[in-house]
Amino acid sequence: MDHDSPRIERFAAFSDSPDHGNPAGVVLDAGRMTPAQMQQVAAEVGYSETAFVTGTVHRGVGDGRGDRDSTGVIPIRYFAPEGEVDFCGHATIATAVALCESVGEGGYTLGTRVGPVAVTGRREGERTIGTLRSPAVSCVPLEAHLLAQLLESLHWSEQDLDLRFPPAIGFGGNRHPVLVARDLARLESLAYDFPELQSLSREQGWITVHLTVPTEAGRWRARDPFPWGGVVEDPATGAAAAAFAGYLRHHGSAGPGDRFVITQGLEMGRPSRIEVELLEEAALVSGSATRIRPDGGD
Repeated sequence: MDHDSPRIERFAAFSDSPDHGNPAGVVLDAGRMTPAQMQQVAAEVGYSETAFVTGTVHRGVGDGRGDRDSTGVIPIRYFAPEGEVDFCGHATIATAVALCESVGEGGYTLGTRVGPVAVTGRREGERTIGTLRSPAVSCVPLEAHLLAQLLESLHWSEQDLDLRFPPAIGFGGNRHPVLVARDLARLESLAYDFPELQSLSREQGWITVHLTVPTEAGRWRARDPFPWGGVVEDPATGAAAAAFAGYLRHHGSAGPGDRFVITQGLEMGRPSRIEVELLEEAALVSGSATRIRPDGGD
């Protein structure tokens, strides 16, 4: 890119290592970029999403739990390699950390296509932690004919599911079908029909498919195919974690104040840790993010 091009910062979200977590691009000075230019940059970066801050950065207050930032909203857009998405959790965490490092610790409010999202960035020793307060979480049933199509594209059957947890669609900024696998072995062996699931996901507006299994109290393993954006799998998906909080609340498996941890990306060699707290209407999603240096160092 030439000297007038915005600077692209790169972070591994939900990890303390640049070799783990989910890589995200962050452009803090994208105000003069057109949507076509943002799309081109996202495709060139090649990460599952790149975040573009398109307006003035305002300092905020608070911890993201309640009142929105009173000092201004920071416009932001998210692009996958093959299209714009309304909201992206891991790129939001990366942006919160980028703002913390570039502007300062504290709270900010991002203006997304699904409404304002409060974020905070804070330092804990050598780590930098980002937290986002999701849009209102919710859950609706997954219709039988869509479940059948989804299972077929995954090469799964109903026998592969833990039916204590009904298939459904969670929402936490994006729509994510939630399937709870019968056991860890089923989750670990994933080989799906990419064109078929991509077509179904785009038709239904499913950003990722959240496949998960409980491992112990308060802990879950997950995998998230992301064919909607042209990506086979996400190693960490913050928006899906928020949607899963809505799913658990809807089915009576969690309530306000409950916390849980999602481990994702192990099968990809990019282990990620996503910490979630369910609020009355939303979810707090937290994790560290580590800068990825151009030379591959940390």
